[in-house]
Amino acid sequence: MEGEMVRLFRSLLFYTILLFSTVILGSCAMFLAYITGNGKQAHLCARLWGNINLWAAGVKVRVSGLENIDPEQAYIYAANHQGWFDIFAILGKLPVQFRWLAKEELFKVPILGPTMSAAGYIPIDRRDRRKAFESLSQAALKVREGTSVVIFPEGTRSLDGILQDFKKGGFILAITAGRPIVPISISGSHRVLAKHGGWMIRPGLVGMTIGAPIPTAGYTTKDRDVLMSGVREALRKYLPQKEGGLLPDEEAARSQHIFSSM
Repeated sequence: MEGEMVRLFRSLLFYTILLFSTVILGSCAMFLAYITGNGKQAHLCARLWGNINLWAAGVKVRVSGLENIDPEQAYIYAANHQGWFDIFAILGKLPVQFRWLAKEELFKVPILGPTMSAAGYIPIDRRDRRKAFESLSQAALKVREGTSVVIFPEGTRSLDGILQDFKKGGFILAITAGRPIVPISISGSHRVLAKHGGWMIRPGLVGMTIGAPIPTAGYTTKDRDVLMSGVREALRKYLPQKEGGLLPDEEAARSQHIFSSM
């Protein structure tokens, strides 16, 4: 009972601070983007927003692998997506300028949407193939000009914290831009706030491991499946087995074993 009361208090604190920090820092981000003409200062507001809300929720992030990246280089960062707190963790703890490639629906959320637009984040409409490719071309141009982009290859949050199948768009982006993909393995955020798991926060530790960059030079869009497999394996490398899931060959082998044992 005491534990539930602590969670209730922490949850109320988090949502209260989330509301006020979104309004205040969102307004600051839009103002700074307007007067500077770029999203760099707006992104710093977003970084502060991420760290404040991690603190409010009682979530600590253990980061490793920062030595694998050069802050002066542009990358496509690809992270698994266990829950909301992946966003706070990446914003707060990835110490580089980057822009999100995010689903278009988020840009329609009051305050949040205009702030994302002000910061230069890129909407992608997955329901319209033509518009989706236009967004990918826009993102590729940003990367070639020196701006890193963060993607969630799964496209949406996992229901159970297990790595899902990947969408192809982010890999076409990486190949088109000709820049390396940096895998970011996030572990534990599903336990903090699961998709469809209610509104109560469960404070805890989230692990965020930045892997070695995976080159895309020489790849064509025909090679995207090979690139997807390499990135998936790089993400699984730093995830517990229950979060990393199985590769297709492993799934087939397990199914065959179960069938042959019957």
